[in-house]
Amino acid sequence: MVPKQQPRPEPLDPPMVPFALAGMVAWAVAGLVLLLIRDRLAASGHENWLWICLAGFLWGFPGLAVMMRHDANRRRRRAAN
Repeated sequence: MVPKQQPRPEPLDPPMVPFALAGMVAWAVAGLVLLLIRDRLAASGHENWLWICLAGFLWGFPGLAVMMRHDANRRRRRAAN
């Protein structure tokens, strides 16, 4: 006797724009905190951390564009069903 297969659950497909925005906010907040302790960073040789935060924030813009496109396609897929 062959066991009956369970139906496969639908894959998760949440809106992705909030994740991209949260990442950008996290990099911005980290950068602002590091700006407050900029003197200590320079004294310990870690002033490049500010540039890393800036890069993380700026790379969030292409990520945001990709996630906006993903969400638009998601809405189209759901409207077609």
